[in-house]
Amino acid sequence: MLEKLFSLRERNTTVNTEIMAGITTFMTMAYILFVNPSILSSAGMDKNAVLLATAIGAGLVSIMMGLFVNYPIALAPGMGLNAFYAFTVVLGMGVSWQVALGAVFLSGLIFILLTVTQVRQLLVEGMPASLKHAITVGIGLFITIIGLKLSGIMSIRLSLIPPTLEKIVAAKGNGTPLSFETIIEMGNLAHKDVLLTLFGLIFIAILMARNVRGSILLGIVTTTLLGIVMGVVQIPAGFSPISVPDFSNNAFFALDIKGALSMGLMTIIFTFTFVELFDTMGTLVGTATKAGLMDKQGRFPKIGRAMLVDALGVSLGSLLGTSTITAYVESAAGVGAGGRTGLTAVVCGILFLLALFFTPLAGLIPDAATAPALIIVGALMMEGVRHIDFSDFTESLPAFLTIVLMPFTYSIANGVSAGLVLYPLLKLITGRGREVHWILYVLAVLVIARFVFLNE
Repeated sequence: MLEKLFSLRERNTTVNTEIMAGITTFMTMAYILFVNPSILSSAGMDKNAVLLATAIGAGLVSIMMGLFVNYPIALAPGMGLNAFYAFTVVLGMGVSWQVALGAVFLSGLIFILLTVTQVRQLLVEGMPASLKHAITVGIGLFITIIGLKLSGIMSIRLSLIPPTLEKIVAAKGNGTPLSFETIIEMGNLAHKDVLLTLFGLIFIAILMARNVRGSILLGIVTTTLLGIVMGVVQIPAGFSPISVPDFSNNAFFALDIKGALSMGLMTIIFTFTFVELFDTMGTLVGTATKAGLMDKQGRFPKIGRAMLVDALGVSLGSLLGTSTITAYVESAAGVGAGGRTGLTAVVCGILFLLALFFTPLAGLIPDAATAPALIIVGALMMEGVRHIDFSDFTESLPAFLTIVLMPFTYSIANGVSAGLVLYPLLKLITGRGREVHWILYVLAVLVIARFVFLNE
């Protein structure tokens, strides 16, 4: 039955491999169960209500992706979009969280419309192969820098901007500024968390070099156990791995759609739509390419279904009481562990639902255990760079900026946007405009308009 449902043999995988890949994906994503409630509670939402919405939303939509699309891609409330929701829309603009959820719901409806009219599919089909491979590589670097930051191997040092510049800023009437510049540097390699990460990184690398199945999952589990021994992971007194979820406090159907329309939040709705559009497109393209789902013509079978599930997930998440649900870049960890079919996503989704009863156990997995997995997967995704023609500057520069802007601006959308603008521009001014699909010119104009007129 599983063979027929997920075409396991056709994609050269097995049930055991897919299950391990699903568990691996879940372990690298499990942090959202605790981070999302923390962020959205800043906007006045109840933490328990957000936890319920996060687990149920991620579980249901990931299972939908696996069953209806057969892609090894899991979904959950997106990092970045949840921060924009809480700090910019609710706290910054004074919009209630119920109205903000209404704006998320409306952005989901826009996605559904763009998907059923095949506009989103056209965007992917019109994207050149060099940018598709660049997105894969860029996502690899993006999740690598996430892993380095989580582990403490990389740190961000803050230093004050020179006093002369401070006086200029203060003269504008902004009060006494606390302006900083960020500098990336090596973390403290003697710190226990960093040492634990280095162990996990080397341990997984050795297992993978020896072609041991489930290397990444084994690495996460082993590193967590060692973290308990080292004291990095603290097991609280009276610890019980099982907890009963509290459904008495929830935010189901608490959104205010009428309020979102009456307050004229079109800029906010557009921003949700724009960021989600390019984040999802980048994640779907990058992860599906790594999973070997792209055909010889550079197309992705069932990409329309994948985008429809993603679009439905946005509105479903708002109905449950959480910010935008989107495809997760950490799905690449499951692909790196051998996941090739929707069974990986189904397993991950089931684990999100079960996490409602095992949140204490999931909470024991430290960043130092998941960070090595992200770094390793980043290395695996670098393979796509060899498919980019660096001898052709009109191909190489857009690809290069797509790659580097993802990690350095901490945004998949920014990297994709840069490539979509520069690629048609360089082709056009070199007299090769006919090589570019017409939809790329439309996208380039929309991207420029977004950053000029609606830059948040």
